[in-house]
Amino acid sequence: MPTRRIHVAGQDWSVFPSGQVTQYDGDEFGLLFVRVTDDAREVRVTRYSPRGVRSREASLMAMNDAELHSLFAMSQSSENSPEAGYAL
Repeated sequence: MPTRRIHVAGQDWSVFPSGQVTQYDGDEFGLLFVRVTDDAREVRVTRYSPRGVRSREASLMAMNDAELHSLFAMSQSSENSPEAGYAL
């Protein structure tokens, strides 16, 4: 699975495709932003519609850093997200 790295507000984040399949599979993909420190792991989640490429991995690699920063700004905490393992 491909990994990208971005630097946001002095912190390094790894970016991965979530692998979560939704009813919009092929039109909407999930991304996990993960930051690991000595005492904690923080995960943020967002979804996006790829342009042109219809593969999770290829669409992640095709995005530039500005697009990843924009998606990070729209991301939310993983506490209630099925992409990060939340279940009812």
